[in-house]
Amino acid sequence: MTKTIQRFFESRPESVGEARTFTTEALTSWGLLDRGEDVRLCVSELATNAMLHGTAPGHGFLVRLDADDEVVRLEVHDSRRLHPRPRRPCDTDTAGRGLLLVTALADGWGVKDRTPFGKIVWSCFKAPGGTTS
Repeated sequence: MTKTIQRFFESRPESVGEARTFTTEALTSWGLLDRGEDVRLCVSELATNAMLHGTAPGHGFLVRLDADDEVVRLEVHDSRRLHPRPRRPCDTDTAGRGLLLVTALADGWGVKDRTPFGKIVWSCFKAPGGTTS
């Protein structure tokens, strides 16, 4: 059985921590903590990207979690179509590593356009013995 929960967040710095807490509470209530730290870090990075680069003025972002016995899928919906791309930051850069972390921690991630506007950045996390298909 698939479980789904979502919540809208305002585009403000405090929302990143609130999205992390929301994610932790959902995973805890579902008994899916095996990959909890990976999912929490990825929601932090994707929510930060949405807040800084993905939301048009006056818009926020939505965090959606879907889970079954095999996989947890994290989605962050925002209001801009510009697709993020991993960067190659220098050692002295203080930003630009978020998608590199998502790539390292998630079993898959991607971006798709959202109708009528915006995009969805998603990542998947396999449960032990699960698949991302």
